Amino acid sequence: MLRKRVIPCLDVTDGRVVKGVQFVDLVDEGDPIELAAQYAAGGADEVCLLDITASSDDRATMLDVVRRAAQNVFVPLTVGGGVRSVEDMRATLRAGADKVTLNSAALARPELINECAAEFGSQCVVLAIDAKRAGAAALWEVYTHGGRNPTGLDAVEWAAEGAARGAGELLVTSMDRDGTYDGYDIDLLRAMRAAVSVPVIASGGAGSIDDCVAALDEGLADAVLAASIFHRDEISVAVLKAGLADAGVAVRL
Repeated sequence: MLRKRVIPCLDVTDGRVVKGVQFVDLVDEGDPIELAAQYAAGGADEVCLLDITASSDDRATMLDVVRRAAQNVFVPLTVGGGVRSVEDMRATLRAGADKVTLNSAALARPELINECAAEFGSQCVVLAIDAKRAGAAALWEVYTHGGRNPTGLDAVEWAAEGAARGAGELLVTSMDRDGTYDGYDIDLLRAMRAAVSVPVIASGGAGSIDDCVAALDEGLADAVLAASIFHRDEISVAVLKAGLADAGVAVRL
């Protein structure tokens, strides 16, 4: 049986971890290397480092942070932000990443997904999708550049295209739920699961163990990604995994 994963996420800008609500009102949460090492030692299945201003600032990703994290974190490391080419992805992997997320650059040129998958394998390519509800219907619009720019694209259709082009995993963030503690967008997760056969990581809204159980059971996600609850010591990785196990979710303890 494939076990469900717990993935702490570190949004990084100017060398510091930050967290906000719905992608705004960012608050400093600490040093990325210290937090990444803490979460890995505490039982995280993976750690995700996202350079959230690399695309909007039109600069390369934070390779120095990636290198230092890789020296201190001995679980898989997923890195994103500012990757615009095969060469950028190669540099990020050489710096110590195990997987790389593509977002804004892939939307600008979808062939980038094919190229990276062909060069490094689909298992290294994670398509990150920042999605916001569009009206009352079960529709979600894709946003780019750290949630700044609407694209007019349907998030579920983009997920299906990305998987078909070679993305081996989807990181799906509900912008509506991000930082709210209101729980994951279960409808969004179920729509994604119906559209693709690759693993889906749920992101945006974790506030409790029950929220994570719901994402994995009702939402059919393969992993839960969370930030605020970990950064602010509200729930530790170990406590969350124990709670998931008690709820009957298969996790690696």
